[in-house]
Amino acid sequence: MNRVLEAWKAVGQESLNLPNFITLVRILLIPVFVMLFFTPTPDRSLSAAFVFVVAAITDLLDGYIARRTGQVTKLGKLLDPIADKLLVLSALILLVNIDRVSALVAILVIAREVAVTGVRAIAAGEGMIIVAETTGKYKMALQVVAITMLILEGTVLAEFGNLHLAGSVTLYLSLVLGYVSGGLYVWSFWKQVVAKGL
Repeated sequence: MNRVLEAWKAVGQESLNLPNFITLVRILLIPVFVMLFFTPTPDRSLSAAFVFVVAAITDLLDGYIARRTGQVTKLGKLLDPIADKLLVLSALILLVNIDRVSALVAILVIAREVAVTGVRAIAAGEGMIIVAETTGKYKMALQVVAITMLILEGTVLAEFGNLHLAGSVTLYLSLVLGYVSGGLYVWSFWKQVVAKGL
């Protein structure tokens, strides 16, 4: 019993680090963003865009700190992609609700995320490591830019250009990159399955 408690304590101490705390902050910012953007007004949209961008920046920050300081943990590897998906998908669903994003586009994005998450889960269960694709990182960056522009469409910043058009084009580009990176994930997984003879 003491060994179990000591092991649990060790896992807790390993997991309670700065990168994981930043990831948790990102997760906690998601309901704040949703509350602000659920019934958007120009002022609330500006605030929602700010919260969304801050949350997105924490995605870069936690990973950088974890790698730089050697604080990569199993909890961090689990929470980080979940936080990313919750943030992006929450924003897309709210944008569909106010007719700034096509429901079909949102469904395609969600389908890609579910498929990649499923492949990762199966790979992890078989002890396989699928390295994150650079294309996937570009996809995430474009999604953040696109969603931010589409949120800001209903604010005074819309006077500086057609944010809806720019945001939509950027979102379509991120969708293409998302499926390219998803295909690379599946291909990497399949090669490892064949190599292991599963």
